[in-house]
Amino acid sequence: MGRIFNFYLDASIHVAFAVVSLLIITNLYLDIIPEQHLIQFVFFGTIPSYNFIKYGVEAKRYVLVNNSYHRQIQILSLIVLVFAGYHFLFLSYQVWLVCFILALLIGLYALPISPRHKNLRSSGMLKVLLVALVWTGTTVVIPVISSHLSISWDISIYILQQFILILILLIPFEIRDLEYDELNLKTIPQRIGVSKTKILGLLLGLIFFMITFLKDYLSLLDIIGRGILFLILIAMIILTQRNQSRYFASFFVESIPICWLVLLTVLESYV
Repeated sequence: MGRIFNFYLDASIHVAFAVVSLLIITNLYLDIIPEQHLIQFVFFGTIPSYNFIKYGVEAKRYVLVNNSYHRQIQILSLIVLVFAGYHFLFLSYQVWLVCFILALLIGLYALPISPRHKNLRSSGMLKVLLVALVWTGTTVVIPVISSHLSISWDISIYILQQFILILILLIPFEIRDLEYDELNLKTIPQRIGVSKTKILGLLLGLIFFMITFLKDYLSLLDIIGRGILFLILIAMIILTQRNQSRYFASFFVESIPICWLVLLTVLESYV
């Protein structure tokens, strides 16, 4: 059972559920009719994308994998990539264009771009901003464009909140990776230390919640839902340590979007 659970995490299946949860939450908040092909494309597409980022840099020419365990993950990635491609065909040309831009950003994240920086993943703070940008594009911009919505003031606020949310969720990973990151990466914890990084996370959490009140249309679900999420994020930042348990970031932190979706689904019946 432990091996299956580890494979579930290592093969990025859990993170795919987290991404899809944020996508469905966007549908909920913006009153978008869920598009099944889009949801399944995002789920199946997230798995090979994340696995390429995690394991492609270690593979020979980003393809040949020597480790048998990683080869199993690679096979799974190729299988789900076929499913992602199938659902991709049912999406609009506008969504295709956004997906192409996001795929380009993912490529820049993982592939060499200069002799000094092997890839944007090795460029410290820039990698965090890039990850937040890709997640935001996938979970907010794509469903908005797919539904032919105009970028209103409230949607702009939502996009900004999503970007800040991803930045906050990345903090436990940044602190965890201090043990493995090279000193020349100049990550946020390397630049300002663990304590100040956590303070930064708390400030971002406060900004995330407070800008909710800048919206023109503010629902009770928005206030309560984001208020509870704000408290969860604060608790997450406080509990984050440099020496974490194996599953703190990779399971519990990545479970926050999933739990938030369940919470909002329940709250929607009462508010």
